[in-house]
Amino acid sequence: MGKIVDINKRKVKAIELFCGIGGFRIATDNLGLETVWANDINPLSCQVYKTAFGKSALHEGDIRSLHETIPSHDILTAGFPCQPFSSAGKKQGIRDSRGTLFEEIIRVIRTHSPKWFVLENVKRLISMEHGDHFATILQGLSKLDYFVEWRLLNTTFFGLPQNRERVVLVGTRIENIKSASIALANANDLTNVIRHDLAELKDHFRWRNLGNHRKTFPGWGVCYKGTFYSCDLDTFHESQPGRTLAAVLEENPHSDFFMDKTTRQRIQDSIFVNRLVGGVRILYNQNGGARMGYTVFGIDGVAPTLTASHSRHYERYKVGNRYRRLTNKEYARLQGFPDNHCSDTSIFNQYGLYGNAVPPPLAQWVIGKVLAQKGIPLESIEPVKDTQMVLNL
Repeated sequence: MGKIVDINKRKVKAIELFCGIGGFRIATDNLGLETVWANDINPLSCQVYKTAFGKSALHEGDIRSLHETIPSHDILTAGFPCQPFSSAGKKQGIRDSRGTLFEEIIRVIRTHSPKWFVLENVKRLISMEHGDHFATILQGLSKLDYFVEWRLLNTTFFGLPQNRERVVLVGTRIENIKSASIALANANDLTNVIRHDLAELKDHFRWRNLGNHRKTFPGWGVCYKGTFYSCDLDTFHESQPGRTLAAVLEENPHSDFFMDKTTRQRIQDSIFVNRLVGGVRILYNQNGGARMGYTVFGIDGVAPTLTASHSRHYERYKVGNRYRRLTNKEYARLQGFPDNHCSDTSIFNQYGLYGNAVPPPLAQWVIGKVLAQKGIPLESIEPVKDTQMVLNL
């Protein structure tokens, strides 16, 4: 994908909230955008960010006290914390977002009105608290003058051998309602939805009020002025060739990563599973499940979701006839970062930093789609008064 500039032939200006180690920053740099402001409260994350990108744009500290330092920008990105919303002030079954870190994102968007925003979070966001959490997020965003789309994406779509599902939300500012477009669902995806799921409704979707959402939101949808349409898309038509975990392993990792003796002892009390779960090879498990109790993984599938949890750093993998944990460099590769991106911190800390990061290849695909505004034009959108909204496809 080529470099992105706006219609005035200048670089698109980006800011990165809750930036971590710079997953969105790598994506925007690759696309030729100019990051003019970034923020995180974690000192280790900020240390890595400054080493990788310099310190000119970075503002370390609590975002709630830094709003006055945020400059104007074209696109806002954020891998925002999944902070539970308060049950206070419930209205029509939707929880109140006031006082949460997500509300800080709303505050920045309301103040600066960027042309676009791109937000990323964990898969369970669309189902937690019976869908109320996600409904609150959509409600907050839809009160702003933006057309919002979300999609559940997996890092395997982008050539990374890790089963990591993430929800991405994108917003396009509505200056002219006819200019809005669906960025994350391409024509093939929507053709399948219309043919298989909507049948006779080829020329329009059914929309509902956010207050009437179901318990779990599907993996794709659009939202405007408090109403939404959503469904599950069966395929991802732009998937890159798949790779296995074996393709990213270091050839000669340090002996400290091997745990042969203790692993062989525990295998004696484990169940031989030997099956693929979500593309992940489960070899042994104490309970026979996918990831319950003590687990040994194979390398002919993809890696399970990397997390910031310390216990996950010591999961065992069978490599040849030996057993070991993944190395810090392998964590970097599975997330799409350079091998030494976090090299100025300890190996132990690198696991958590990588596990908590936004994968740059996923972020780059999303941002490229949003800025290119490729998709299906929405010729007419009016605030919904009943259950339907017309999209001229």
